[in-house]
Amino acid sequence: MFARNIDSSYAPVVRRNLDRLVWGRLISNACYRFAPPFIAVIARGLHVTVAQMGIAFMIGEFAGLSSPILGRIVDKNNRMVTMMIGMTGITLAVITAATSTTLVQFAIAMCVLSGSKVLFDTALIVWVNDHVPYERRGRIVGVIETSWALSLFIGVAIMGVATAVFSWRAGFAVGAIGMMISGGLIVAALPRHDAHAPVSEQARGKVPPNGYLVFACAFLLMGASQCLGITFGPWFEDEFNFSSAALIAVVIVLGLFELVSSIGSSRVTDTWGKENSIRRGSILMVVSALLMGLAAHTSFVAVPMLVLFILGFEFALVSMLPLAANIVPTAGGIGLGLTVGAGTCGRAVFSTIATSLYDHVGPIGPAVTASALSALTVVLISSYKRSVR
Repeated sequence: MFARNIDSSYAPVVRRNLDRLVWGRLISNACYRFAPPFIAVIARGLHVTVAQMGIAFMIGEFAGLSSPILGRIVDKNNRMVTMMIGMTGITLAVITAATSTTLVQFAIAMCVLSGSKVLFDTALIVWVNDHVPYERRGRIVGVIETSWALSLFIGVAIMGVATAVFSWRAGFAVGAIGMMISGGLIVAALPRHDAHAPVSEQARGKVPPNGYLVFACAFLLMGASQCLGITFGPWFEDEFNFSSAALIAVVIVLGLFELVSSIGSSRVTDTWGKENSIRRGSILMVVSALLMGLAAHTSFVAVPMLVLFILGFEFALVSMLPLAANIVPTAGGIGLGLTVGAGTCGRAVFSTIATSLYDHVGPIGPAVTASALSALTVVLISSYKRSVR
C-alpha cells in the first residue's frame, strides 16, 4: 500500500517493511491524538474541567523532554529493540488511560504515552536514516508521515465511533488492541541484523549553533498546533453545538487534508528545500489561525480555517523531520531527539496556556496565540536558511 509510493532504487529492506512500519506509526499516532478532540467528553467522564484536563496534558507532554536522552539511546542501540520498547509502552499507557478513574491516573498515562511514542518515532526515523541518503529522505519521510494524517482519517475516527457508541474508554481500548496487533507484526517481520546501531559504538556529535534555531522552530510550531488542536473540540461544542458525531466528521476532514499535505510534502520538499517548505507551511498557519480567531463565532469560516491551519502545520512538520535528523549528520538521533523534545515542550507549555485562554478569554485567545507562534516560526526558519548558505 505505502511501499508503492517509492521506487526500486530504495533499499530492499525499506521497501519490504515500509507498510507495516507505517501502519504501526499510524496506530501509535491515533492513540496519541485521540484525546485532544474529545477533551470535553473525557473531562466530563472524570468530573473535571477542560482547564484541569489541560494541566494533565501538559504533564504528559513534558515526558517528551526526555527526547534528547532517548535519541542518544536509539543512536547506540538496536533499532528493533527500541521500537519494541516504545510500542509496548504505548500499549500500556493507552490501557491505563482507558481504566483511569482520577485525573492523576490519566496524567500518568499521558506521560507514559508521550515518552514511549518519542522512543518509537525516533527509532523508526533513525532506522530510515540508516538506509536512505539525506538527499532522498524527504520523499520517504513524507510517505511515513502520511500516517499522521491517516491517524485522524482512520484511527481517531474509529476510536471516535467507539466513543460515540459506547464511551471514551472504549475509544482508548480500540487503540490498545490496534497497537498490540501492529506491534506484533513489526517485531515478527523486521530483520534484526538490519536494525543495528551504527558501526561506531559511540554515537556522538556536536549540535551546531544554528541547530538551535530548528529546535526553537519545533517548539513554536508544535505549540501553535496544540493551541488549536486541544481547544477546537470544546470550541465547536460550545459555539456551534457540535455533537461527538459532528466532531468525528471534522476529524475525518482534518485527516483527509493532512493526508493531502503529507503526500504533497513527499513530492515537493526535496525540490523546494526543507527550509522553504517549512516557511510556506508556517505562513499558511499564520493566516488561517488569524482568520479563525476573527471568525470565532462563525462556523462556515472557523471550520475551513482550522482545516487550512492543520494542512499548513502538517506540511511544515513533515518537511522539518529530515532537516532535524541531519543537524548532526553522524548521529541522527541527537538532532531528531532534541527537535522532538523541543516540539513536545511546546505542546506541553501551550496545553495549559491554550485551555486557560479558552476558559478565560474564549476561542479567540488560542487562535491569536497560534497565529503569533506560527509567525515567529517563519522568522526563525528564514534565519536558519540564511545561516546555512
